[in-house]
Amino acid sequence: MKSTRVSRRYVIRGRVQGVGFRIYVQMVAQREGLDGQVVNRSDGSVEAIVVGGTEAIKSFEQSLREGPPNARIEGVEITDSAPTGLGSGFSILP
Repeated sequence: MKSTRVSRRYVIRGRVQGVGFRIYVQMVAQREGLDGQVVNRSDGSVEAIVVGGTEAIKSFEQSLREGPPNARIEGVEITDSAPTGLGSGFSILP
C-alpha cells in the first residue's frame, strides 16, 4: 500500500545558520526520498518545505530535531502546507 503524500513547512530555530544545517536537511530529505527546498531566513532561522510520504516525513522530522553536530535546535515549528509544485528533488536556496 502506497503511503499518502503530504506537504509540510518547517521553521527551525536555534543555532542553525553557519553550521551546515541546510546541507544536512538536504541530505536527510534525499535519503528519505522527499522533494522540497530549504532556505536561511533573515531572522536567523531556517525554513524547509518538504513533500513526500507520511512515513518518510516522520523520519525527516525526527532528524530535524537532532540536527548536525554543530547545530543547537531550540524549536521546530511545523505546519501543514498546501501541496506545491515541488516534485523534482530537493534544493538549497540562497
